[in-house]
Amino acid sequence: MRIIKPGFEILDIPASPDEYPAYESSVASRVERAGRVCYKSEHRMTDDTGPGFVRALIKSGHESVIEHVSLSVRVVCDRGVSHEWVRHRIASYSQESTRYCNYGRSKFGGEITFIKPCYWDEDGERFAIWRDAMRIAERAYLDLLRSGSSPQEARGVLPNSVKTELISTMNLREWRHFFKLRADKSAHPQMLELTRPMLDAFKRLLPCVFEDINP
Repeated sequence: MRIIKPGFEILDIPASPDEYPAYESSVASRVERAGRVCYKSEHRMTDDTGPGFVRALIKSGHESVIEHVSLSVRVVCDRGVSHEWVRHRIASYSQESTRYCNYGRSKFGGEITFIKPCYWDEDGERFAIWRDAMRIAERAYLDLLRSGSSPQEARGVLPNSVKTELISTMNLREWRHFFKLRADKSAHPQMLELTRPMLDAFKRLLPCVFEDINP
């Protein structure tokens, strides 16, 4: 049994934060190019007007224009968090399959990986209860595989804490909607463990799109 923390990676962006301003300018220009068609003001577009134009769009509520750009994120989380994540419908998802992944095989180390609950102290009684339950679930899963069950049959004993990976792609407007809901203080603690630092990362990458979101 392995216990790991959740994590995320924003895909297809510059490796160095020094390149973020140029990336923001490029994204903003794509949005501006589309948005200025609405007002037939293309003649006002310059190399520097993009971020300000995007901010003006968002301030006026004309957010449909920012749907022309999408971002993809690779997320490592537990199944419970993933069930909430994929409720956002204006998005594309590719997720690790418990039907086809056989965790008894060597490429998985012959063990189940679980996501550590962020709200329990590792030295506390509740964490110990949870850890024992995960061991029981892992043993049952592996025993079912050894008895001849297929992964899609054996997965019935796996709990929400099982680690999963997914690629989540949303347009910028939907990411704004996502953060307003999932980075809000009312969200599940394990969701917040991911979304708060992710929102901070989005703000550093594209401040003109996300800087006004302060849940």
